[in-house]
Amino acid sequence: MIEMTERAAQHVREFLDNRGKGEGIRVGIRTAGCSGLAYVLEFVDTPDDNDTRYESRGVSIFIDPKSLVYLDGLLMDYEKEGLNEGFKFTNPNQKGECGCGESFTV
Repeated sequence: MIEMTERAAQHVREFLDNRGKGEGIRVGIRTAGCSGLAYVLEFVDTPDDNDTRYESRGVSIFIDPKSLVYLDGLLMDYEKEGLNEGFKFTNPNQKGECGCGESFTV
């Protein structure tokens, strides 16, 4: 299961509305950073047949099969602190992260 807070869902809905198209967002991982893995977000206009689709607070979230094992149970939030804003990921599979918070290990 992949979930979003209302704040995160509202942010994604606003972006999709501003784009004027899109089925939802894809959340995945890629090899990066000093800890090994980083989150990747992209808009989905046409879902892949292999994607797993979740619905959370009116937003469709698509996960590719390779990322799903690392992201099962993920909670996405959206935070704004001063001039900084962005998604915050709470991942029960995460074992650690680098000092700058850009990458993680499972």
